[in-house]
Amino acid sequence: MSFLFWYFPLINLVAFSIIGVDKRLTIQQKRRISERNLLLTSLIGGTIGSGLAMLFFRHKTSKMSFLWKFFLIGILQLFIVYFYVIKSK
Repeated sequence: MSFLFWYFPLINLVAFSIIGVDKRLTIQQKRRISERNLLLTSLIGGTIGSGLAMLFFRHKTSKMSFLWKFFLIGILQLFIVYFYVIKSK
């Protein structure tokens, strides 16, 4: 429990920061962070941080291919939590 207590806030902070850095790199027209890495941070637990950053920085909110993948990751995580937490009782 202690590991997850620290892991989820940290990975969400990292995910939020990575989206912010990618937005800054976009504005400066420099080499950007790949969508694969952005989605990977969501996949490993940073979905909330990534989602909040997308809204806060207004980044990746109009790219439908990215949003579909992001929402699929979120739905997958909801199923995992449901079956792991709810069904294990």
